[in-house]
Amino acid sequence: MSAPTTAGPEAPGVVCAFAVTRTPPDAAALAATRGHEEGGPLRVVRAGGLCLVVQDVPAALFDEEALTDRLNRPGDLERCARAHHRGVEAAAGRGAVVPLPMATLYRGEATAARAVSDRREALEALLDRLRGRTEWAVKVHAAQAPPEPDAEAGTRAGAGGRDYLSRVSARRRERQGAHDRALAEAEAVDAELRRYAVAAVRHRPQSERLTGSRAPQLLNIAYLVEDTRRAAFTGALARITADGRRPGVRVDASGPWIPYSFARWDEDPQPGPEAPAAADREVRS
Repeated sequence: MSAPTTAGPEAPGVVCAFAVTRTPPDAAALAATRGHEEGGPLRVVRAGGLCLVVQDVPAALFDEEALTDRLNRPGDLERCARAHHRGVEAAAGRGAVVPLPMATLYRGEATAARAVSDRREALEALLDRLRGRTEWAVKVHAAQAPPEPDAEAGTRAGAGGRDYLSRVSARRRERQGAHDRALAEAEAVDAELRRYAVAAVRHRPQSERLTGSRAPQLLNIAYLVEDTRRAAFTGALARITADGRRPGVRVDASGPWIPYSFARWDEDPQPGPEAPAAADREVRS
């Protein structure tokens, strides 16, 4: 199967870019992948020895104002995120890939190719760093939710009940102690898993609204793991979750994933404290 090639002269419109790779994905696989529903087929733009997987999309739906409006609607945001991930997965079919932030847009193919060429050194370094490695997501929650506050606290306190206030204070200290112990266990889980990872990035813990659980999320960490050490990493996860040494926490893990958290192409290739969270809404000229 021949590799996809760069399209011809630049046409008016907007180009949505998904990911950069060294080896173009299989042409049939690329043709079978649906990007954004409103756009054309996925294709490859050659840029400075690298390959950029892109899709032509209508400017009327992807200019800054229209895109901002769509990304503020949960249903549309989810559809955009899924389309973006499909494009990144297609780009990763034959090797390491640097995913671009969701909704990275350019005014034409030449602008997109120039952006990649201008960052070729950083992108090459990232591709070298990510080759043969995948991301694992680990979320550590407290094993139990904190008790509900006493609804009669104000009434009883107003009645001057010293014994009651003492009990309230003791319960508060107990809750804080339980939280501190759970946090210490969570940190111990992280220290253990880092032994088997190349790098780790801490994300902001998710709220109760996102997790659907009253038990607080203590840590939300992505680990970059060598494929050759995958069994060691997953074995460590199994021991942590099965041996009962960490009764104060619950550990949830998923992977392997494309290493989004370690692929900041617009900065130094070393991982920072936070992975990209927001869409790149600028239409670049």
